[in-house]
Amino acid sequence: MHTAAHAIYLFSLLSFVDDHWPDFRGPGADGRAVAVRLPIEWSETKNVRWKTEIDGRGWSTPVIWGDQIWLTTATADGKQLFAICVDRGTGRVVHSVRVFDVEKPESINPLNSYASPSPVIESGRVFVHFGTYGTACLDTTTAKVVWARRDLKIDHKEGPGASPLLLDDLVIVPCDGMDLQYVVALDKRTGETRWKTDRSADLSAMNPDFRKAYATPVLIEIGGVRQVFNNVAHSGYAYDPRTGRELWRVPYQGFSNVSRPVVGRGLVFLNTGYTKPELWAVRPPTTTAASATPATALAEPATKSTGSNAASANSPQVVWKYSRGVPAKPSVVLVDDLLHFVSDSGGIVTCLEATTGREVWTHRLGGNFSASPICVAGRIYFCDDAGRTTVIAADRSYRALATNQLDDGFMASPAVAGDSLFLRTKRHLYRIEDGAASPKN
Repeated sequence: MHTAAHAIYLFSLLSFVDDHWPDFRGPGADGRAVAVRLPIEWSETKNVRWKTEIDGRGWSTPVIWGDQIWLTTATADGKQLFAICVDRGTGRVVHSVRVFDVEKPESINPLNSYASPSPVIESGRVFVHFGTYGTACLDTTTAKVVWARRDLKIDHKEGPGASPLLLDDLVIVPCDGMDLQYVVALDKRTGETRWKTDRSADLSAMNPDFRKAYATPVLIEIGGVRQVFNNVAHSGYAYDPRTGRELWRVPYQGFSNVSRPVVGRGLVFLNTGYTKPELWAVRPPTTTAASATPATALAEPATKSTGSNAASANSPQVVWKYSRGVPAKPSVVLVDDLLHFVSDSGGIVTCLEATTGREVWTHRLGGNFSASPICVAGRIYFCDDAGRTTVIAADRSYRALATNQLDDGFMASPAVAGDSLFLRTKRHLYRIEDGAASPKN
């Protein structure tokens, strides 16, 4: 058993955020919500309180603060980039702000959009990010741009993907392209750079295509000290959020990382990325950021998937690895002592024991998946690229609860506020709620 000083957990207070969804994976950045009466059944004519068409093309997940829902979109050619605010009660578009114009957008992967990174939001401010094309802060009351940055340039090749992390007075932005790889922290009030850190792994001998990544960082806490962790090309990195100093690193083989890490049970669960994604459970070093040695600590050799040894105080340890059906895009969800995830193609859902990596069960849903699942009240929601959502029990045996179909597919992940589910398909935003008979607009 881990002592309190050795415990790692996500820094979040779920009790105060049942009315907010401030990050693309929710208040804890892990896909879990505190709602208890979320619907499990819906269709185009059942349990839909409203349905609103969203112009343009964008895969960003909606973020919610009180009565406002914010998301981003872009023209199909990527020349105009927008921040959209929708009224939570009515579904009416309140603000449509053209944040950036792009004279010559680069080509992107056909599966991507120019507005795939999700915003982050807090009271009074929303922060939107379009990768190399710009980052901005908007006042949520006036919809005016407070500040904007257009100098965080990288060559995405496939288009923008990673979302920012909002932490205290910082907006932390990962920038991992074929040409440059770094992470930068911006002052959330002014947009000025507070620190910028280059990725330390030397990738110069690699094909530039193997240097890029699209994964969003998470906040972890070790022995009472917070760290920012980001899985990117060929390494996962932990940083001191106050200074940007690299604290430890986990090397692996993989790039174009999309799936966001999840933390719990004393471990960080990370995805190694293309071309053959693996899920790794990593135990961080137990020394705090304040007492860490100046040299970056590297991971110790991996143990077998069923074993677990005590980590060195100064280095992380790979506790187990798993490679069957691991998704490249959707993130995992941790519920109690179980990890659940769905493969990109074929829709194979896998349940693992979190601490050992032991496979508990697998089940084929079929279909293709890009969105990350959420867990609410012991139920997990998986949304596929064709508009189908499968709801299952978060349990040690597979049990389907409902299958629901909407007219268009999901690339964005679900959001939750109160007892409502907010689903963004490729063309619409829905508010799903028990007892709503049909759309009101």
